[in-house]
Amino acid sequence: MGRIVVTEFSSLDGVVQSPGGGEDFKYEAWSFDFDSGEEGEQFKVDEALGAEALLLGRVTYDGFAAAWPQEEGELADKYNGMRKYVVSSTLTEPTWNNTQVISGDIATQVAKLKDEVDGELQVAGSIRLAQELLEHDLVDELHLMTYPVLLGHGRRLFGETTDRTRWRLTESRTVGEGVLITLFERNRG
Repeated sequence: MGRIVVTEFSSLDGVVQSPGGGEDFKYEAWSFDFDSGEEGEQFKVDEALGAEALLLGRVTYDGFAAAWPQEEGELADKYNGMRKYVVSSTLTEPTWNNTQVISGDIATQVAKLKDEVDGELQVAGSIRLAQELLEHDLVDELHLMTYPVLLGHGRRLFGETTDRTRWRLTESRTVGEGVLITLFERNRG
C-alpha cells in the first residue's frame, strides 16, 4: 500500500504560493531569498529520490514538465524516469514521459492509487490537490520547509476543514539561513 507525502515550502504565516516562481504573485520565488544550505538541499534530493511516484496538480505538473526534461543529473533522472500522476479535468495528452492523467472523483481515484502503488506518492506543491487530500484524510505525512519570512498574503495550505485530524512530529531541524524542516506523520491511532 502506498503512502501519500505532501511536501511544501511555507512562510512563517503559512503561505505556500509560488515559492519557486512560475505564477503571478507579488512575492514570486520568495524561497530563493534564503539559503537552505547543503543540508537543506540534500534533504530535498533525498526526499525526491525516496519517492516511488509523483502525484501533482495541473499547475505544478506544467511547471515540472517544462523544467525537468531539460535538466541533467541524479535528481533530473529520477523525476524524468519515475511514474507521474497529474490531476486534471482538461489535460488529455500529457507530454512528459510516464505520466497518467487522473480525473473524476479525485478522492476515490487517489484512494485507489494508494492501494495500487507500493511506496511513496509524493505531492509537491499542488496546493488545491494537497488541500483536497487533507480534507479526505488521504495524507500520511507532511514535509514542511518553513522559511523565516512573513509574506502577509497568498494561498495557504491549511484552511478550514470539516473535521480535525491528529499528527505526530517525527523530525524537526534547522538548516541554512534559519529554514526549519519539520516532518509530521498522520496519527491514526
